[in-house]
Amino acid sequence: MPDPLPRLLITLKSRSEIGRAADHRLPGVPFAYLEGTDPGRLLGIEAMLVGSPARELGSFDPRTLPALSFVQRIYTGLDGFPFERFPPGAVVAANAGAFAPFVAEHAVALALAAGHDLPGAREMVRQGRLRPVPGTRGLTGSTVVVLGFGAIGSEIARRLGAFGARIVGVNRSGAPHPECGRMFPADRLEEAVAGAAFVFETRPLTRATAGTLGRAALEAMAPDAVLVNVGRAGTVDEEALYRHLKDHPSFRAALDVWWQENFAEGTVATRFPFADLANFLGTPHMAAAAPAAEAYALDRAFENLARFFRGEPPLHIVDRREYGP
Repeated sequence: MPDPLPRLLITLKSRSEIGRAADHRLPGVPFAYLEGTDPGRLLGIEAMLVGSPARELGSFDPRTLPALSFVQRIYTGLDGFPFERFPPGAVVAANAGAFAPFVAEHAVALALAAGHDLPGAREMVRQGRLRPVPGTRGLTGSTVVVLGFGAIGSEIARRLGAFGARIVGVNRSGAPHPECGRMFPADRLEEAVAGAAFVFETRPLTRATAGTLGRAALEAMAPDAVLVNVGRAGTVDEEALYRHLKDHPSFRAALDVWWQENFAEGTVATRFPFADLANFLGTPHMAAAAPAAEAYALDRAFENLARFFRGEPPLHIVDRREYGP
């Protein structure tokens, strides 16, 4: 008896972890990997699980799939996603919260490392110097602003509670959140960050957020504030941040995301020499690279696919109009 035609198409490279997650969350739903599958067997595909379409699709055109109506991405962000390569009627879902615990942990690590100037302290030890110690910025009792109070933002806030920090948040509507002492709507960004000691940027990159953390917002922060970005680099004005770091030596920035990232070649680049600045700290987009992160993200993605196949509305559907140039 021939195998049933697949209903789910996976463009990720075949791995045992993916098969286990599919069997766990989608028992009875036949699936196929794009690689090595006869295109003639794909006419019944209703949903797709994708990672980076530019690398995974090749010449394959999902618009030729007559039954395709749902596309689930394994990653969180949809900036740069090629919506035009998929049927106009297919809804696309982000994997919101898929890496939130791991990104939040890294964000707090960046804040502590930058706030306590651990790179500078290490250099002192290398030189055999004991004093004067580097100036520190402590999270304990500080006013902390979290931009984008979604899954990552709320996970960061939960961890900062252990430091007794005062949490201020920014989300689209200004609706309150239990992890946050005060919430501002997105159109009051500069008011929200005024005088902040630490600012965590976790917002997605959309038409509404691109470049909004610019000169005015940076100037509104405390002169010795620490900015941590684990969201998307494009929400921050690259030149404005570099100039602010140059002009305000007591201000510090710690970034895990970059304006020019080439995952295919494994390279990162900036238009300005951030790494030459003593008040700058950077990591190579590694916040989600924890050992348990892949299994966690796969489980969440397949649970959303399971909602679709059960006839329930999938979560985290994105509005295509929010993305693009």
